[in-house]
Amino acid sequence: MRLLIADVRPDGPWTRVHAEQQVTRVGEGLRATGVLGDAPMARTAAVVATYVAHARAAGARAVRVVATSAMREARNGFAFAARLAADTGERVEIISGDEEARLTLRGLRRGLSLDAGVVVAFDIGGGSTEYVLARDGALIAAVSLQLGVVPLAERYPFPTRLDVARYTALLDEIRGRLRTELPPALAAASIDVLVGTAGTVTTLAALDLGLTTYDPERVHGHRLTGAAIDRLLARLGALTVEERGALPCLEPGRADLIIPGTAIVVATMERMGADGVVVSEYGLREGIMDVVSESAS
Repeated sequence: MRLLIADVRPDGPWTRVHAEQQVTRVGEGLRATGVLGDAPMARTAAVVATYVAHARAAGARAVRVVATSAMREARNGFAFAARLAADTGERVEIISGDEEARLTLRGLRRGLSLDAGVVVAFDIGGGSTEYVLARDGALIAAVSLQLGVVPLAERYPFPTRLDVARYTALLDEIRGRLRTELPPALAAASIDVLVGTAGTVTTLAALDLGLTTYDPERVHGHRLTGAAIDRLLARLGALTVEERGALPCLEPGRADLIIPGTAIVVATMERMGADGVVVSEYGLREGIMDVVSESAS
């Protein structure tokens, strides 16, 4: 769950007032059951209610609540959205995968210079990963794959030191999914830069930078090389899940998700022929705020 509170003015771009995020695993168990579980919904509802309260306390005149892959895939996703709306008094919008990809590109363009050349951007989420291809800032192709870190972590757990055979099986599955599910335009693209956004890549960037306290300004624009990712994977793989959760800048709720997330990064770099990933703090929520800002102007 991600919160962004911004100051929107008609005579200029919006500015960030406050941002935060929290792992609630709303899609926990979804692949096995097809529905959102009671415990994940309770965790998520509590955070959404808190974030809406934060927004109102900050003086927000408009609140937009947007849900993505887990809620659009679950049979009870729309019912949960209705429950959240009743609890918070705010409409909950479940967006499509294509819309999620378009908004992610819009947010990325706000934070990085992506108006020249060919760019592929990816957003690793709990229930899905979005891929966007842009040329000179214009959207060419986008896809939302049901390739999320939560179901991968459920099927490929790493509670102790990295099991090489299990990691190899995980990586091979992701490679196969990208090979068969990426649209031809994306799969065949010759790119100038690969951009990653959301919790996996920002956490890896913070670890690569050696941060003891998360600093979004230092993380944003940091380039993760293939060699750096290999070093980080070796470091993370030498730890138990509890030890990973104790690392600075790695939320305990992400401790068992970081290795599947890193595998997605590795497979994506291989598929796109990239030797590094530029990390963006900007993404979906900033794209949403751009739309909100336009409607308020």
